[in-house]
Amino acid sequence: MKSSRNKTLEITQEDRNKYLQQIETDYKINSVIQSDALTTLGQISDNSIDLIFTDPPYNLSKVYSQEEFKKQDLMSYLEWANEWLKEAKRVLKESGSIYICNDWRASALQIILQKHFFVQNRITFEREKGRGSKSNWKNSHEDIWFCTKSKDYYFDVESVKVKKKVIAPYKENGKPKDWKEENGDKYRLTHPSNFWADITIPFWSMPENTDHPTQKSEKLVAKAILASSKENDIVLDMFGGSGTTAVVAKKLNRRFIITDPQEEYCLYTLKRLDRAETEKRIQGYEDGIFWDRNSK
Repeated sequence: MKSSRNKTLEITQEDRNKYLQQIETDYKINSVIQSDALTTLGQISDNSIDLIFTDPPYNLSKVYSQEEFKKQDLMSYLEWANEWLKEAKRVLKESGSIYICNDWRASALQIILQKHFFVQNRITFEREKGRGSKSNWKNSHEDIWFCTKSKDYYFDVESVKVKKKVIAPYKENGKPKDWKEENGDKYRLTHPSNFWADITIPFWSMPENTDHPTQKSEKLVAKAILASSKENDIVLDMFGGSGTTAVVAKKLNRRFIITDPQEEYCLYTLKRLDRAETEKRIQGYEDGIFWDRNSK
């Protein structure tokens, strides 16, 4: 029996009957497409996508629903990545950006990215989940490569500032310097850095949680979407997983294209998109502000 506090999304037989008929096999905007990345990319026109946020399989052996991605030697993995990155560049607008999640094992991915894009930054986010190791340092972070197709790209820094509590409030001429007091606490809006320590990895008590093994949080994806796209822009995720990119795009009034080869994950995505019709909240992001973890 599942605890009443366990909010992990489940697909019932009723859900399956409802959503199976909504899964697409060909490219359509604001649709969930059951297909592999290269097939969908091949159907998209040149220079038509504003933003790509994607979380491809890392170079690890892992089972995704009924399909296993097997670890390869590094050069084979990079060759595989080069295939879809080349297509990703083709469909991206000249002013567009692409965010690619990965981990330290694929740091050499930068070599491939530099062939196709301007590498603007490597974001590192802290992940507090995962077991420790008796013979190694616990791996508690992952990376997101931020790249652009050209040097003329869109970036809205004001939309992604982080609200943090001020530990040592400083005053100038008796007035607060760069901070405000709210309900007895003192806060400052700070510029975002390339180290994100305010991310919570989805877990069982969060309504956005699914059984997908590498799910990213809505808050994490929201940072990229707000910074690098405008309302009504098209956001693409060709390794869609449980649908976080599509859900966040919908909540933030963007259009989306999302694809995944696994039927189960397409069903998760469709159910989450249904929920997003009425539930617009993104945990950790309220009233246009990103709150530092545990600060509110």
